[in-house]
Amino acid sequence: MAWEAGKQLRLWAQGVKRDGVTLWFAAKCPGTPWYAKALGAFVVAYALSPIDLIPDFIPVLGYLDDVLLLPVLIWLTVKLLPEEVLNDCRQQADAWMQKQGSKPRSTAGLVLVVAVWMAAAALVYGALRGVF
Repeated sequence: MAWEAGKQLRLWAQGVKRDGVTLWFAAKCPGTPWYAKALGAFVVAYALSPIDLIPDFIPVLGYLDDVLLLPVLIWLTVKLLPEEVLNDCRQQADAWMQKQGSKPRSTAGLVLVVAVWMAAAALVYGALRGVF
């Protein structure tokens, strides 16, 4: 029973990983609606960033984005895609992952995460100095 649950969890995680790469292709696809492209570009930038917004070494919180936030955002964005775009982009994602063996990296995601951390540091610094 536990073996079956573990197997299902692994399959689900592989599907989420594949759909993250699917959104990478969907963001470039002309058939993707603008709102799905906008959300998808954000999700892809964050999902494929080499660093996390909340570092994994922070107990409990460090894994919340990986376990809850990203899967929910990926699911929501996938639901916004037209069926034919989704199928085409999933095929591209499967081919990419089979050929490359890993997901792509996002420089934009790295910049996004670093910018958020810098903004947070500036707010904390300003609060400590009495600016805000």
